[in-house]
Amino acid sequence: MQVNILIYEDNDNLRETLCCMLELAENYRICGAFGQCMEAEQQVKELNPDVILMDIDMPGMTGIDALKKIRSFNREVQILMLTVFDDNSNVLDAIYAGANGYMLKKSISDKLVPAIKELLEGGAPMSPAIARKVIGKMQELPGGTPQDYHLTPREITILRSLSQGNSYKMIAAELYISIDTVRTHIKRIYEKLHVNSQIEAVSKALNEKLV
Repeated sequence: MQVNILIYEDNDNLRETLCCMLELAENYRICGAFGQCMEAEQQVKELNPDVILMDIDMPGMTGIDALKKIRSFNREVQILMLTVFDDNSNVLDAIYAGANGYMLKKSISDKLVPAIKELLEGGAPMSPAIARKVIGKMQELPGGTPQDYHLTPREITILRSLSQGNSYKMIAAELYISIDTVRTHIKRIYEKLHVNSQIEAVSKALNEKLV
């Protein structure tokens, strides 16, 4: 199945490199590549990508602001944030805005294609340094009082499996259901928890002791 990829990166050389890398990979098609994201809403609606690679620091509008705008109308597209820096504020802002993964640009050459594959399988790829920062920040948060989000037993099972790092494919196999059924359950979990991404859902589940 062909995967349509939309790229937002203001560095012309890096944007061209990303396009070349992905065009050489099997089943990937670049449906658009732009140096700024001021028109991201219209472009995403018109091009209907499966995956978006989003730089954080861009002229006119930041990648995080574009991410928030995209998530206001599309929760399905997989969005991988790309950045030179791994500072806590950008990482957490992107996660809370609905990013599915977060990668340092220095890791792109050998980790981008596997990261996109992981995204499409329901994972949440991150550079190791970023993952450590996210875990560290989660551990700093005070434990919240459990709230009743009216999750069903099946939804709790799936949320627990997500928190263990399992992909949609692995959850489907474990529960003997289809990947589409897993996606439907996860969409409902996001709606009940008022979150936009797997990372945010897992963070909330762990912090509030839901699993």
